[in-house]
Amino acid sequence: MLPQQFLERMEEMLGEDYNDFLASYGKPKVSSLRVNFLKGSEEDFKEKSAFSLRSVPWAPGGYYYKEEDRPGKHPFHEAGVYYIQEASAMAPAAYLKVQPGEKVLDLCAAPGGKSTQMAADMQGQGILICNEINSQRAKILSENIERMGIPNALVLNHEPAYLAERFVEYFDKILVDAPCSGEGMFRKNEEAAKEWSLDNIQMCAKRQENILESAALMLKPGGRMVYSTCTFAPEEDEGVIRNFLRNHPAFSLEDEEMAPGLSDGVNEVRGTIRLWPHKLEGEGHFLACLKKEGTCGEEYGAFREEKKISVLELKEWEEFREKYLKISFNGTFLKFGEQLYLAPEGLPALKGLKVLRPGLHLGTVKTKRFEPAHGLALFLHSGEVKYERRLSMQEAQTYLTGQTLPSFGEKGWYLATIDGYSLGWGKVSGSVMKNHYPRGLRIKL
Repeated sequence: MLPQQFLERMEEMLGEDYNDFLASYGKPKVSSLRVNFLKGSEEDFKEKSAFSLRSVPWAPGGYYYKEEDRPGKHPFHEAGVYYIQEASAMAPAAYLKVQPGEKVLDLCAAPGGKSTQMAADMQGQGILICNEINSQRAKILSENIERMGIPNALVLNHEPAYLAERFVEYFDKILVDAPCSGEGMFRKNEEAAKEWSLDNIQMCAKRQENILESAALMLKPGGRMVYSTCTFAPEEDEGVIRNFLRNHPAFSLEDEEMAPGLSDGVNEVRGTIRLWPHKLEGEGHFLACLKKEGTCGEEYGAFREEKKISVLELKEWEEFREKYLKISFNGTFLKFGEQLYLAPEGLPALKGLKVLRPGLHLGTVKTKRFEPAHGLALFLHSGEVKYERRLSMQEAQTYLTGQTLPSFGEKGWYLATIDGYSLGWGKVSGSVMKNHYPRGLRIKL
């Protein structure tokens, strides 16, 4: 049951389109996923997956699939080959248009769909900071960053206002996918409809304006910012943008080309974009593309970089790399206790920040030995290791449950792969490969 006041407002907003909008609630839900370009090409994925796929018009790598494909149950999902994501939710990151080498912020990032989408576009180059204010959701965000094999992402857990004090005019691109009343998700989430109220809309709009205020401080002159919500409420969409532009004359709306199915915003705020469930295959969404005028001053980029650890502290890691890997690594090596990470070059100083993930987790430095991390396995590709255990579909499913597998070959660490995609580590001793797939991720039969 949809709230009566919500229906009355939607009828006033949509006019002759209202009946089509209402009818969309009775249509079957569509499901979609987005290919992870860090793992390989779309063509390679389509050839190997055998799913029934149709392209999402506004998102490169986005595809609708049939429920019987069950991609969430396929080993490719655990290998980070794709991210199961609602189609309309792919639009904001697509319109941010991030490029390799940029400094990018996803300010309200959990659970990570948009962060991982931008990371794929960055191709491991540049710095991606993914922030989430809720500590539990930040952990889920960190897990998804790891699963998708992203090397250049930092996961933080802070209020936007705190970050605004640290990163003044630091970022080239910022995504503000703001928490909202969730009207666009009523079709998928009945609980959101039950919790709806006019008071909540006003509360959300005020919070969204505060978040945008922080984001504006962190965007460098000449930078680009996308604001998005999954609600229809004009107070949270065009209303927030109108107020923001009134108070920030350095910002202006970018005039964007509309992808098929997308519509102009309402209430004469030209340049905003709406995604309506009765006009496309997806849920309700709103976005606005903003540009900050001006040029960077002499102080731009004058951030103290994180100090690198000494070569002596990398001894166990270098021995492991020489023995088992075929590639080298560039970046900033960081050590937290026994844990070794590789952060992107130019990483700003982390002191005073709550950091869940400071880059690529390489592994654990033990006494006179190195134990590789699951994150390193998911980052690596077939052919980048000296020892690889290629799994059949049945073996991959067995591996994901944590069981040992028969194996013959040199003693040591092996990258377990399926169809060229990495799943995790195994350690061969004698005629078996001991399973090092993390216990917390193992699938129960």
